[in-house]
Amino acid sequence: MTLSAEIQSEFSLADIVRNAGWDSVLAPCSDEDIARMEASAATVAKKLAADEPIYGLTQGFGPLVLFEAESEMEQGKSLISHLGTGQGAPLAPEVCRLVVWLRLNSMRKGYSAVSPDFWQSLADLWNRGFTPAIPRHGTVSASGDLQPLAHAALGFTGFGDAWVRGGDGAWTTKPAAEALRDLGAEPFEWPVREALAFVNGTGVGLALSILNQQSALRLTRAVAALTGRFAQLIKANPEHYQPGLGIARGQLGQLTAARWIREELSANAERGGDRPLQEPYSLRCGPQVLGAVLDQLLHAGEVLQREAGGVTDNPITFEGEILHGGNFHAMPVGFASDQTGLAVQMAAYLAERQLGLLVSPTTNGDLPPMLTPRPGRGCGLAGVQISATSFISRIRQLVYPASLTTLPTNGWNQDHVPMALNGANSVAEALDLAWLAVGSLAVGLAQFATMVDHPADESGPWAELAEISPPLDEDRPMAAEVRAARDLISEHAARLLAEDVDA
Repeated sequence: MTLSAEIQSEFSLADIVRNAGWDSVLAPCSDEDIARMEASAATVAKKLAADEPIYGLTQGFGPLVLFEAESEMEQGKSLISHLGTGQGAPLAPEVCRLVVWLRLNSMRKGYSAVSPDFWQSLADLWNRGFTPAIPRHGTVSASGDLQPLAHAALGFTGFGDAWVRGGDGAWTTKPAAEALRDLGAEPFEWPVREALAFVNGTGVGLALSILNQQSALRLTRAVAALTGRFAQLIKANPEHYQPGLGIARGQLGQLTAARWIREELSANAERGGDRPLQEPYSLRCGPQVLGAVLDQLLHAGEVLQREAGGVTDNPITFEGEILHGGNFHAMPVGFASDQTGLAVQMAAYLAERQLGLLVSPTTNGDLPPMLTPRPGRGCGLAGVQISATSFISRIRQLVYPASLTTLPTNGWNQDHVPMALNGANSVAEALDLAWLAVGSLAVGLAQFATMVDHPADESGPWAELAEISPPLDEDRPMAAEVRAARDLISEHAARLLAEDVDA
């Protein structure tokens, strides 16, 4: 079975993230968009004229569907008001902008009976930078991310806070009513059809899951680069990374990860005379582990890409009929997010285990424990490794699959819920820690390079890493070095991925 062109995304995930950036502009609806939107609205009008029941328009919301609704404007106000129960710190501005971008792209597809004029009013404000600050907690992601999307809608009415960006590029929040006044804009009123199309969707968990997946891809690329650097410095057996292994097995991710690792090896790399024929698994099996991580992330990305190109509100119109269903149920996003979290843990754990090899004389070539040049008087990387171990433990707590924590709610109307945004929030926190594990390994490799008298690179990331973390002549606090190394390797991984795409 193939999906119709109408519900496939025309954008890659990287495109989506770029298109939702601060300086991006949403194009106006095309003539085709407007024709589809008007046909959808005409279908709803025809059914209303025939006194057919329509969820949210003639009937109440959720378990109150058994009761008749009031006026269109009162229903719209009621919908976004009663859902204004989100809590917690707002999601990051790039997430909030992507949330609105995703909902606007869904609403213009012609399934949601949205007014083109209303759509354009929302898009115009988004184009001018208006970005509601969306609380991160309080949705079960079943009828979509109702609470956070309602807060986004409420932002356009002047309720709550909005993100604003200063001339220096720094983001702060201010009352949404002030942000609207600064733009010379009047607060909105939401008709019920537009309100339903906006809040009944998977856009918040989806937005954060897309950004998480993109960060996890960079993380995987970063760990592959560090694995290659480690193998080069320690003179590991280069056979571990040869393409023949991947060809024999037939796993695409493994082939790619091995190629990434080989890019850090010199053309004449040979096994060192004091190195074993087979290195411990965390070094030898880098292609297999990172390849499996990569395959899972790419699969999750395909699901998220389809979701971003689809329509997830309820009800929808289709070929002149109104269909009541459950497209807002975020199970596809929830599973993709859960899988991303498990993959992140595995890549981060590999980095932590490689750091363990670096600091042990048994595996680092009989160098001092913790890579201290002053054994007994100095402690070297002991603190760095202990913290990295803590990061991995916390990551494991965070990436427990949110899909296993479902609870019935809403008077048993929502009796099966995916908790997709809860999961995505946890994966985002896990990624922050995973990047610190990457920074920790990078610092370890910088110290290892000095102890094996590896010639300093004249340029590139490894030269910059040597400047970030100079030799440990005496112990010093290294937290800032770990963060700086994290940022350096993240930028390096982003460049490498971009080169892969260009190639």
